[in-house]
Amino acid sequence: MKKTKSPKDRKKQDFFNKVYDVAKRIPYGKVTTYGHIAEACGIKSSARTVGWALNGCELDIPAHRVVNRYGALTGKIHFGDPNLMEDLLRNEGVEFDENGCVKLEKHLWIPKRKK
Repeated sequence: MKKTKSPKDRKKQDFFNKVYDVAKRIPYGKVTTYGHIAEACGIKSSARTVGWALNGCELDIPAHRVVNRYGALTGKIHFGDPNLMEDLLRNEGVEFDENGCVKLEKHLWIPKRKK
């Protein structure tokens, strides 16, 4: 017998799917933040949940293009190799400052909320 998902599980999956849809739209050579994705999904205070969603996403989702609000690569621990996230971004032409953070003034993409 197939177990049906609870309303809470369905709501979580709906939010995760919104996160994936936004992440797929991040242009090559650009980054966005967990908070910007959360806001585009309609729940501004859910930046941490965006991170959880991206941690378990499929390979076709460019999760390497999502950084924290300062441009730091806080998700790099989930890429296996601690340098992979930065390498992927540098290969797209993304530049970093002296602290190892993405130069957001040059590479930030802010997603629009879909209606």
